[in-house]
Amino acid sequence: MNNKEFEYKLPNKSNSDESETCRTQNNSLIIIGANGSGKSQLGVWIEKKGMNNTHRVGAQRSLNFGEYIQLKSQEQAENLLQYGTDKKSGNHDNRWGWNGEEYNYSTGLLNDYEYALSALIAKKNNQQDIFIKECKEKESQKQQHNNVPETVIDKLKQIWQNVFPQRNIDFMDSKVTATLKKSDDDTIVSYKGNEMSDGERVGLYLIAQCLCIPDNKTIIIDEPEIHLHRSIMNRLWTEIENERKDCFFIYITHDTQFAVNHKFADKIWVKSFNGIHWDWEKIEESTLPEQLLLDIMGNRKKVLFVEGTADSYDTKLYSEIYKDYYVVPCGGCSSVIAQTKAMKNTPQLHDLECFGIIDRDYRSDHEINTLKINNIYTLNVAEVENLFLVEELLEIVNTIFAKPDKNSIEEVKKHVIEDKFLNEINRQILESTVSELKYQLSIVDIPKDDENFAKQKLINLQKDVDFDKIKAEQEKKFNDVLGSKDYKQVLSVFNLKGLAKSIGRYFEYQNKEYCNFVIRLLQGEKAKDVINAITPYLPKEILISSCPPSSP
Repeated sequence: MNNKEFEYKLPNKSNSDESETCRTQNNSLIIIGANGSGKSQLGVWIEKKGMNNTHRVGAQRSLNFGEYIQLKSQEQAENLLQYGTDKKSGNHDNRWGWNGEEYNYSTGLLNDYEYALSALIAKKNNQQDIFIKECKEKESQKQQHNNVPETVIDKLKQIWQNVFPQRNIDFMDSKVTATLKKSDDDTIVSYKGNEMSDGERVGLYLIAQCLCIPDNKTIIIDEPEIHLHRSIMNRLWTEIENERKDCFFIYITHDTQFAVNHKFADKIWVKSFNGIHWDWEKIEESTLPEQLLLDIMGNRKKVLFVEGTADSYDTKLYSEIYKDYYVVPCGGCSSVIAQTKAMKNTPQLHDLECFGIIDRDYRSDHEINTLKINNIYTLNVAEVENLFLVEELLEIVNTIFAKPDKNSIEEVKKHVIEDKFLNEINRQILESTVSELKYQLSIVDIPKDDENFAKQKLINLQKDVDFDKIKAEQEKKFNDVLGSKDYKQVLSVFNLKGLAKSIGRYFEYQNKEYCNFVIRLLQGEKAKDVINAITPYLPKEILISSCPPSSP
């Protein structure tokens, strides 16, 4: 946080010829949005609205420079860096190149690496010249002169050391030299600056750019993450910002982690650009985790919150089935519920559709219908792994393995009902009873401001929530399903992790690989067939993405 107040301009949403002035004590602004949303064009707009006070580093930038740095005066070098010409200009056109019709402000290749290095050397020489002149004056008056001041090169080397601790950089005889100390034998390896890695060259380029820009400028960096490993990216920009506290930094990025790590920054979400107007919104605080919030803003798809992790079957299945959605794994079902509600209640995301999809587990129809109010829907099977077991899918697998009849399918059904469900039914009844008890207890509203009323509520609760009654209801439900031997009904109530990994053998396939085999089918020519088989067990309220037709 900076005590200085900064000012920046953004386009009026209805008339981009007009601007809105924003003020902040943060020394940076993050502009984030999906690819093609108009972020870079917005950077151009900001630059053009403040030519005399703005310096923009485009995303397209050359990292090549010669072995020797061209020596120029500080004024000449800084003009070349800022305006693309050695004469001070009222615009920055010459920095971006001419394509025969117009200057390439947004797509032109920025080829100013050598200008930045020239400005760096010129500024250092000027600082040294001023110090030597002061020393001579002091000596002529027989006075003691000051200590040697820290030059711009000294500052660059300090930033470099903090960002690349295993490497050193030096400027001697108008050349850049890098050194690396090998950890295995402590030998020093020296190499030319123009032979550094892309990460090292872009680090030097950005440090030089920001140290050579005159005081109190707005510095716009388009895609600050290019060629930089995430482990050093934030460290680099933190070091640069600490050195240039007089400047205001605007970062145009789609790297959400970079945005999250810049905690003390204004953040703008660019939703779209129609060629004339930008639809943008300032990102305010939300109950959603900031990383997730920014990830959602960086996508233009509808959002689907699901259970599991990035590697779970939930995510793998839903990512293939719901290709028109941004699928977000949330862990447990409670997180899916919480984050779906949070997104619905986040005003800045009001134009993005969001849904949650969770396992049916042991939920009652009342609980399922209540969840629908908040766009949270359940499967028509007890848990996601049961989708691998539905009869329609088994028939596809049976055909692929060229089985002459449906005996394998019947064996799977018998295995699920008689070998598994029958042996697990008592545990299923108990778990279902406990689940219903928890739900009924969770929906009781106990007042906080009336002690007598609260006590009465608890007394009534003991009467209304009857364990024996609930257990008897669950026993009847599960025993009726078992008695019917209705395979579809069994899959709707039977919760058993690993069940889908016990049936591969019926198709002469490895048990543990069966689920992965189905995932591969979803990624291949049989995708439409598999999705059609699973669709009846998915919530109809969440539309299935279109998928390519299956092979004949």
